[in-house]
Amino acid sequence: MKHLPRRTVAVIVAHPDDETLWAGGTILSHPAWMWFIVCLCRKNDPERAPRFEKVLSELKSEGIMGDMEDGPEQIPIPDRETERAILDLLPLRHFDLVITHNVNGEYTRHIRHEEISKAVLRLWSAGKISATELWTFAYEDGNRQYFPKAIEEAPLNRLLTRRIWLKKESLILNTYGYEPGSWEAETIPKSEAFWQFTNSYDAIKWIKSGGKPT
Repeated sequence: MKHLPRRTVAVIVAHPDDETLWAGGTILSHPAWMWFIVCLCRKNDPERAPRFEKVLSELKSEGIMGDMEDGPEQIPIPDRETERAILDLLPLRHFDLVITHNVNGEYTRHIRHEEISKAVLRLWSAGKISATELWTFAYEDGNRQYFPKAIEEAPLNRLLTRRIWLKKESLILNTYGYEPGSWEAETIPKSEAFWQFTNSYDAIKWIKSGGKPT
């Protein structure tokens, strides 16, 4: 990946490991950027929370966790509650870039990914998140036909170098502790892709389109 000028970047995700699976190569490829990772769920998880802290260290990032409800029932959370949870964790400052989930997620299906994406886009549109640019992850799994993969037509789609991908794999297997052959281990994308927005008008159109090109 081409190294761009130093930037301040917030990554806002649902779960510990989302930052690595969907953007870990991008983070590792830009060590000079100032990264802040917001993870909305699992603050009190005795296994995943400390592993997230170790990943932050390996990514040379700052970060914080919340404890948004994340049970297997995937009970919908009201929009305002999701927005408040994000604002409570995200530092009150301007970011050059914010990265988050796509409005229809990265695979079939986790409702927290979708809720958080829409909340971030709404907050950016309302001026409650200050950022010059916003990217959403761009992955799909063919409605569970295959493991999630980068969407080829996404405007930002970069093949990771072998060195970077191996570091990303190590974070998933060795730091997060997923077993070889697990869904997470089999997923680890070799390319990372993002939909890119430079104005909130297009972001709102994106919500209305269901996260599909218009």
